[in-house]
Amino acid sequence: MKKNLLFLALALVALSASAQQNQTPAEQPAAIVAQPALRFGYFSFEQVFHTMPGYAIAKHNMDELRAKYDEETKRVETEFNTKYEEFLDGQRSYAKTILEKRQAELRELMEKNIAFKAEAAKLLNQAETDAYAPLKTQINEAAKQIGKEKGFAFIINTDNNTTPYLSEEMGEDITAVLEEKLK
Repeated sequence: MKKNLLFLALALVALSASAQQNQTPAEQPAAIVAQPALRFGYFSFEQVFHTMPGYAIAKHNMDELRAKYDEETKRVETEFNTKYEEFLDGQRSYAKTILEKRQAELRELMEKNIAFKAEAAKLLNQAETDAYAPLKTQINEAAKQIGKEKGFAFIINTDNNTTPYLSEEMGEDITAVLEEKLK
């Protein structure tokens, strides 16, 4: 995203510079006056995202799903701990083959638990992506519509400290407009 914006800005600067070089000094002021000012919009994606009505519902659903996975994880951990304690209590009395069998069972159970945790994390990430995708699409579509209505050349997401400076003369903060549009 940063690379695309940087490329766009550099292309506009290069295009502007080449257009000015091809003009005679007498033509330049008229061309500068005739060029429309480059305007852009900017907003905080996270701020808009968290104020959307659908966000609370999606977050609630994700929290419920996460709680179910956490509950199952806790159950299998408790099961493993119980079996491990039983193993520790009886390991001196077990015959060698029984001891090896129990150790193998514990190793297998531990491997299954680790695999379950990894799969649960992967599934939760995918579920979160799927749950929030429609909301993100709504924000992007609303931003496009506002950009067209206001005649912006582009709209920038200001989150994650990606834009330390924005000219208020050339740009417009559309965060509040987006929040209102998406209610």
